[in-house]
Amino acid sequence: MLFDNILTALEDIFLSYDSILSLRDHREFFYINRDMRGRASLVWDAASWNQMDDHQKAALKNLCTDIANKLGKHALPAARMPILGAAPFTTEQNGAVVFTCDKQIPFTVVDRMLTESSWSKRAIEDSLSPKMIVFYSIKGGVGRSTALAVAAWHLAQRGKRVLVMDMDLESPGLSSSLLPEDRRPDYGLLDWLVEDVVENGDDVLDRLFASSPLADGSRGEIVVIPAHGRQCNEYIAKMGRAWMHRMKEETRIPWPQRLRSLLYKLDEQHHPDFIFIDARAGLDEIASASVLDLAPRLVLLFALEGTQTWTGYSILFNHWNRIGQARNIRTSLQMVAAMIPPLEDKRPYIQRLRENSWNCFMEQLYDALPTGEEETGDAFSFDRDDVEAPHTPWIIHWHQGLSAMKQLHTLENALDTAQIHATFPFLSNLDTFFFGDRS
Repeated sequence: MLFDNILTALEDIFLSYDSILSLRDHREFFYINRDMRGRASLVWDAASWNQMDDHQKAALKNLCTDIANKLGKHALPAARMPILGAAPFTTEQNGAVVFTCDKQIPFTVVDRMLTESSWSKRAIEDSLSPKMIVFYSIKGGVGRSTALAVAAWHLAQRGKRVLVMDMDLESPGLSSSLLPEDRRPDYGLLDWLVEDVVENGDDVLDRLFASSPLADGSRGEIVVIPAHGRQCNEYIAKMGRAWMHRMKEETRIPWPQRLRSLLYKLDEQHHPDFIFIDARAGLDEIASASVLDLAPRLVLLFALEGTQTWTGYSILFNHWNRIGQARNIRTSLQMVAAMIPPLEDKRPYIQRLRENSWNCFMEQLYDALPTGEEETGDAFSFDRDDVEAPHTPWIIHWHQGLSAMKQLHTLENALDTAQIHATFPFLSNLDTFFFGDRS
């Protein structure tokens, strides 16, 4: 028994005991606790246990024995199960990643991990969600930050106020390219995260942002929350503390929740029309907090055509599908073809990317339709060539001048407006998505 097989093995065991214990109808009575070493144990409601007859108690004991025997080293010994607790188990779940394993018998898993965000559950949408866009990629170096800056410039030209937050603290760069040194604020996001741990965040809040010259001369504004401020004092030491939880009285507040509270404060202060988040690339917890814990309306998935891209997105989509979260996440996703190379004929490259994207979505995120049936209004499924499907990539072309730029706030000095729109056709997609037009 290996870690990969734990959840499937548990489903098989639960199915064999469902007729005796009615597990399908009593999900609130139990959950699977998986500790930091990956060992599973069954936690059962003490009140329900006390109401069981001897036959049911014996069956539950046998179920625990089967868990211990089948999972081997990935389970606690049978003698230590079931662990009796008090439903609804709210206290026990505090500080853990909790998700529903959507099997034939759905069951809750409480995952005790070193990280507090794990790609396992999308937060509930709130008042910030409709205006929030996350720019995300499996790998770095795909032009994600440049595209974000261009999109912010475009919306500022339309008279919109855009709040940009640089969440790539391990590799800060976006904020440096959007803000010249004479406009950089005293502090940045990292400073706030560290100060907020000791309830001192409000002391830096008013010196956390600056207006980017990229929007100068436009009707709108780009407000930047950089990764760091003018000084990078103790940056490494701060990084080791930024992702801590905070205690408020006896309540534990995870760092993604702290980040969300900061966005509420910034929204109240600046009243932005849009909030852009530059997420860290890869599959770490900082990226997952941006994509899931902030509950954005739109997540732009940047992709280069290649094995690494589709292996990474397949891993992520498969995880969502396996734990029953795909339905909660998939409607916010949109693929972006990043930095399409300057080929004489780009159509074959774009077609390969679209086909691989469709395969990835089809296998893990789209609803399977019975053979011969057409898509219905309730099904989330799209044909491969559907131009409005989330797997159909929004287009961004590679441009030599932009690739060499380090100061994006001088964008208009490098390219004129026509060149910008020709290089970034995805701006029209954004207009259609948010405004219903292609202005």
